[in-house]
Amino acid sequence: MWAQIMVAILGAWLMSSPAVLEHSGAAATNAHIAGPAIACFAIIATWGVTRALRWINVALGLWLIAAPLVVGHSTAASVNSLLVGAAVAGLSVYRGRVGHRYAGGWRALWGAPPDREFQTRPSR
Repeated sequence: MWAQIMVAILGAWLMSSPAVLEHSGAAATNAHIAGPAIACFAIIATWGVTRALRWINVALGLWLIAAPLVVGHSTAASVNSLLVGAAVAGLSVYRGRVGHRYAGGWRALWGAPPDREFQTRPSR
């Protein structure tokens, strides 16, 4: 959970970095699109049920690493994109402690029958 909170903070930084570092153009547009998406997916991925959404942030972090080469950024924007992208990708890989398993997905519907029979209350 702590890793996803850090990723959400990095997403918020990415949103504000064009104003702080004073860059514009494609670098600012990239930060204004990737920042809210990273923060949003990180906040959603803090819950155990939606933990798998952190993999979207891995892809967004890799995009931030590649963006200076693909789009072309200034020096400050490139360094910011590389550092934030590496941190987002690295922190998003960290799964954290699994405290509870939820449902079973498609495997529960189509897989092997459950271990025990459905129990009902005796009628009065």
